Amino acid sequence: MGTAVAFDAHCRRCPRLASHLDTVRAAHPGYHAAPVPAFGVERPRLLVVGLAPGMHGANRTGRPFTGDHAGVLLYATLHRIGLADNAQSLHADDGLRLHQCRITNAVKCLPPENRPTGKEVANCNAYLSEELRQLPERVVILALGGVAHRAVLRALGLRQAAHGFGHGAEHRLADGRWLVDSYHCSRYNTQTGRLTAEAFETVLRRAATLAGIIDRP
Repeated sequence: MGTAVAFDAHCRRCPRLASHLDTVRAAHPGYHAAPVPAFGVERPRLLVVGLAPGMHGANRTGRPFTGDHAGVLLYATLHRIGLADNAQSLHADDGLRLHQCRITNAVKCLPPENRPTGKEVANCNAYLSEELRQLPERVVILALGGVAHRAVLRALGLRQAAHGFGHGAEHRLADGRWLVDSYHCSRYNTQTGRLTAEAFETVLRRAATLAGIIDRP
């Protein structure tokens, strides 16, 4: 586990990502095109961890999972179970509020082709480590996809082999918190049928139940 550091809105730790953002910013002057901060309540009972900002989603709007297909499913599901006051997240200033929930990414900057390198995930892990350090004792972490799952374990200094990723898997961590896994709610996963809206809602409801936010899944 690396040294935890606070989120840096001007981070340029990764040369490839920094260069890519420079190119994107030149092509799309109105885009956020910078590290994307977490969104939601400061002391959540549920933390959702995704992969990285999408080109025309969080990279454009400056809010995680906002403006792309993955966010459509995520926010609609959060709204259905009472964790968001609106079913749509349109832009960073739309007034949307989350309840007892926070959303972040393992990698804060847009990676080319949505594929960060292992080094880039490691470079960004110090920010995730600090986010996790500030969480309340009774919290559930929902990892969307294998990259997010492994990033959470790395940030907590836990062995990967002892906590295998699997959709719907639940891991009771040494500090008493829970890590719950889901396939990422990406367009690819939903269009191929790997993840259905119903299956995603089931896992999210279960995570919210473990967190004590709702009474039953």
